[in-house]
This record gives sequence, C-alpha cells and structure tokens, in this order.
Amino acid sequence: MAEHSAAASQQAYTHWGFLRAWFNIGIQSFGGGAATLYLIRRTAVERHGWLTDQEFLRDWGICQIAPGVNLIGMTILIGWRVAGALGIALALAGLLLPSVPITVALTAAYTGVRQVPLVQSALHGVVPATVGLGLLLSYTLVMPLLRASLSESRASLALSVVLFLGSGLGVALGGLSVLAVLWGAGLICALVQWWWAARTEHAL
Repeated sequence: MAEHSAAASQQAYTHWGFLRAWFNIGIQSFGGGAATLYLIRRTAVERHGWLTDQEFLRDWGICQIAPGVNLIGMTILIGWRVAGALGIALALAGLLLPSVPITVALTAAYTGVRQVPLVQSALHGVVPATVGLGLLLSYTLVMPLLRASLSESRASLALSVVLFLGSGLGVALGGLSVLAVLWGAGLICALVQWWWAARTEHAL
C-alpha cells in the first residue's frame, strides 16, 4: 500500500466512505474537466484532507506533463496515495460508474432535442457557468502556489508570476504547443534551482 500523505493520515478512512466520496464527484461532474477537477480538489483537499494544497498541485503537475486523460491520472494518483491499489480501484469506480451512463444517456437524449429552442437557450446559460467554474478553479490553484512561493522568497514569487503569465501568453499569442510550455517551464525552474544552489554553495 502506498504511503499515506500527511493530510490523509489525520482523517478517519473507510473503504466505503472513500468510494462514496468519489461517487458523489462522479454524479456531479457536469461542466467538463474544469468543473470536475474543482470537485476533486474540494473533496480531496478541503473536505477530507487526503492531500494538502501542495501535494494536490504537485500531483496535478505530474498529470499535466504525462500523456492520457489528466483527470483519470489524477484520480489514480489520489487513490494510490490514500489507499494503494485498492484506492485506485475504488476511486475509478466511484468516478466512472455514475458519470459514464449519465453521459451516454444525456448524449442520446440530446440528439433528439438539440434543435428545440428551449434546449438551445439552456445551453447558452451552461457555457458561461462553466467558464465561471473554470475561473474559480484557477483561483483555488493559483493562490496556494503564490503563497508557497512568497514563503520561499520574493524571487520565487516573481518567477511563479512570470511563468504563470508567460505560459498563457506563449500559447495564446505565440502559438506554442502546450507540451512545449509545460516542459519548458519545468526546465526553467530546474535551471533556476540549480543556479541558486550553485550560487549559495559558492557564497559559503
């Protein structure tokens, strides 16, 4: 079994409670990836304490640079961190068992009513709500990162802000690939850390 995180070890854990928590995420995971990730973070970090903010951000970063469906990867990482192989099975079952049939049923129903004006009007309201959830998710992910960077140093905070803004501008205006931005940001941080360690050692 995987080693529990510090946050998870402080919480009472049961297999049924873990499965039920993921089932609740799966049954509410409307609105796309941003909405689902927000639900996962709120459940894992705020409600149950399976992960700290820093652990969540680190694991999400790993999922971002790996191929495949990021949300599934995040589910697997959290399941493994909390309860090992059994945790992976419970997390995936809880997330997918309700959401897959709901998605199939809604997609089948939508093909028959997609031209109905009332349905079109409803979709016009869903889109901005989804964007709002995405903005909320961005805020909940960015603030812990900025606080952690500030606790290290102002230089670390400045680097985080530069990477935050530069990555968005690089993709939006520069046409850079997402993979290039992610790996490039990781390389920059690694080089800065190496330079700072070398400078500190030289100063001593």
